[in-house]
Amino acid sequence: MRTGRTHEQLRVVTIEPDFTEHAEGSVLCTFGRTRVLCTATAEEKVPGHVKGSGKGWVTAEYGMLPRSTHTRSDREAAKGKQSGRTQEIQRLIGRSLRAATDLVAMGERQIVIDCDVLQADGGTRTAAITGAYVALGIALRRIYRPQALKAPVAAVSVGIINGEVRLDLDYEEDSGAEVDLNVVSNFEGNLLEVQGTAEKKPFSPAQLMQMVALGQKGCAELFVLQKAALAKSEETDKTRAVAAGHKK
Repeated sequence: MRTGRTHEQLRVVTIEPDFTEHAEGSVLCTFGRTRVLCTATAEEKVPGHVKGSGKGWVTAEYGMLPRSTHTRSDREAAKGKQSGRTQEIQRLIGRSLRAATDLVAMGERQIVIDCDVLQADGGTRTAAITGAYVALGIALRRIYRPQALKAPVAAVSVGIINGEVRLDLDYEEDSGAEVDLNVVSNFEGNLLEVQGTAEKKPFSPAQLMQMVALGQKGCAELFVLQKAALAKSEETDKTRAVAAGHKK
């Protein structure tokens, strides 16, 4: 529920780097009450369709924990197959992150991004993309390929509710929205993907432009948080390296 923020405001967003210890890159990304754990794993191999090209690859997997929502959902692994929604979202994440990566500079290796929804309150795919970019950046730096990370890519939801265009919808807003739109944008202001659906009534081209513009405004704010999270992780690594040097 939108309390205390205008129609143009994001929810409270936090990007906490190095949330777990074992993955090359990890981030807890929070959009309001939505929480997504993003981890990046570096592998010295690539899929068959990339092998021998000299290029790297970035792929993603997405999943929701059983009690990330109000009622328990069975794990998809127990069902023996992924839902169409899960497959669509993880492909979206993968496309978005490959657009944020210089695959030639990366070399013939792969980064696997895992996005696990710990708690869902709308915008899980947008939080996943936004957090995964930071996890990817941390991993590339730690495998000595920082030059492979391009300028930030982020995503945010936009919708129309009671005729009003609103930024970053929570679940209650999303479930009642007349129009639901997801905007994926890069730091240069170019669009990577726009997913829009008229849930209850059609929307005009002018409303589409208004929603996209508001989404890009939200992404611009997310870029600042992404850069800060990457800088925080790098500073932490430098501090740890100095401390380790003193112990020797």
